[in-house]
Amino acid sequence: MEGNDPREKKHRLCGMSAIYAGGNNYKLDARALGASNGRTEANEFMGMPREEKLWSSPEHARKYLARADALPRRTEGEATLLEFVPAGVTRVLDLGTGAGRLIGLMETVRPRAEFVGLDFSPTMFEAFDKRFVGDPRVSRVAHDFAKKLPAMGWFDCVISSFAIHHLAHERKRSLYAEIFELLAPGGIFYNLEHVSSPTEALHDEFLQAIGMSREDEDAENILLDLDTQLKWLRELGFKAVDCHWKWRELALFGGMKPAKES
Repeated sequence: MEGNDPREKKHRLCGMSAIYAGGNNYKLDARALGASNGRTEANEFMGMPREEKLWSSPEHARKYLARADALPRRTEGEATLLEFVPAGVTRVLDLGTGAGRLIGLMETVRPRAEFVGLDFSPTMFEAFDKRFVGDPRVSRVAHDFAKKLPAMGWFDCVISSFAIHHLAHERKRSLYAEIFELLAPGGIFYNLEHVSSPTEALHDEFLQAIGMSREDEDAENILLDLDTQLKWLRELGFKAVDCHWKWRELALFGGMKPAKES
């Protein structure tokens, strides 16, 4: 039951050091990241509270955008996610899209796909609309995924980046079930996420590695261990479930809906 697991932690991560410039097979340059014109995007940063009372505030959203590019090692996880998205995907849903950072990256490697970004912050959508103005491949849905997802048709790829960890554990699992139902047979789901450390000592080491301390933690984040989430995906029917990249409390994991449902 939620609240009984000592691994359920709540953290705030802000004001972090410079972005790691690595990457695997894809170079995530400044243009792809949307940094060339001074914009930063919204769905990748771990200290992103999901309460509407915060995200309905333009000032709160603007402060977030000003620091969103500062997460160390993020580009490694993003590059790995791009590797696992098949070349033939046609319709992609980004949950917690913010200002559309992950969609922008996906467009560079899957230029024929159609993209839908889902979020609920009006200020984030202002940045989203500016980024994708005149782009017929990109649309958005205003919705808080703390509530049941709306009908949006099928997708052959669902992605998310540092957003789902803001949900209560019970809602995390039910959201994964809804994602499974949205996927076409053979569709994939990948979540680049902030997960909990197995011990308090390892959590302290993670904070130290990103230049933070416990005094900076935020009660809005609700972290869950990676193993539990992998187990849930398997129980819900996903196949080929695995963690494909991990650095301390940052992880990329996901799976595939069977091509032929039994």
